[in-house]
Amino acid sequence: MKRSPLQSILIDSAAMLAVVVGATSGVAWADGPAKPVSPVIMINKAAVTAQIDTTPLRGSLSMLSGSGGNITVLTGKQGKLMVDAGIAVSRPRIEAALAAISSAPIKYLINTHYHWDHTDGNPWVRDDGAIIIATAGTVKRVSTATRVDDWDFTFPALPARAVPTEVLTANKTYHFDGQTVEVRLLDPSHTDTDLYVVFKEANVASLGDLFWNGVYPFIDNENGGGIDGMIKSDDAILATLNDDVILVPGHGPVGNKKQFRDFRDMLAGVRDKVSALKKQGKSRDEVVAAKPTAQYDAVYGHFVIDPDFFTRIVYDGLR
Repeated sequence: MKRSPLQSILIDSAAMLAVVVGATSGVAWADGPAKPVSPVIMINKAAVTAQIDTTPLRGSLSMLSGSGGNITVLTGKQGKLMVDAGIAVSRPRIEAALAAISSAPIKYLINTHYHWDHTDGNPWVRDDGAIIIATAGTVKRVSTATRVDDWDFTFPALPARAVPTEVLTANKTYHFDGQTVEVRLLDPSHTDTDLYVVFKEANVASLGDLFWNGVYPFIDNENGGGIDGMIKSDDAILATLNDDVILVPGHGPVGNKKQFRDFRDMLAGVRDKVSALKKQGKSRDEVVAAKPTAQYDAVYGHFVIDPDFFTRIVYDGLR
């Protein structure tokens, strides 16, 4: 699978970090042991210079990649509708990519969930005049500082002006530039704030972080997510898709239904193996050492969420 520019930067940075941390482990410096750098810091640093790639989908839909989560853009006479906003430091390159599609203004932004790599661009998109749409859970989480220990990072609240103002508590259908845009809410899965978007006439769906194409996913156990909920939500989404659908994943290249089903089956396969070991009384470290992801690593094990990290996420998320 071809790497995006941001993937290459992050993979190389992660490898360098592992070498540095490994070389310094057990060494006491004057101010204590070396502390690993949060992946969030690496991702933000990479996003400063990462190029933004535009992938045409169907009709007037495109995907922008290179700034955290993928961005979907629907453009036409009414303006632009975006799904997710990327990382704020990428603004100049995102704006250039949007301008290359058309000069139409951004009218709507839909956040698929609260994570910063999908909402950090909210302030500038709002300043451009867009109405921001999200779940009540996303509004709650972006309105206050949120700690994620798995990332060793506390995400600051968004400025008040960047908090979504159109708050969804149930599925809602919009009509924009000839497309029926269905916004569908989900039970807790990747987080407790998730939704996905279907562009009905184009047969395109933006799945946010319910689908990571060709890479292991992060699941936010600390903020309502969990492996079982993610599998359940993916099953529900799969049941609504036809075979010709084009899928915009939260991370990775444009996908199809088979790739999404393979991703779901990987989640279930790892969950079953980790669950069996946990029921045997194995500790988290013992389960990681057993390599329950081994059969999937060649496909999914080459991104920020490496096999050991993903195993820990699954272990911690089992109730």
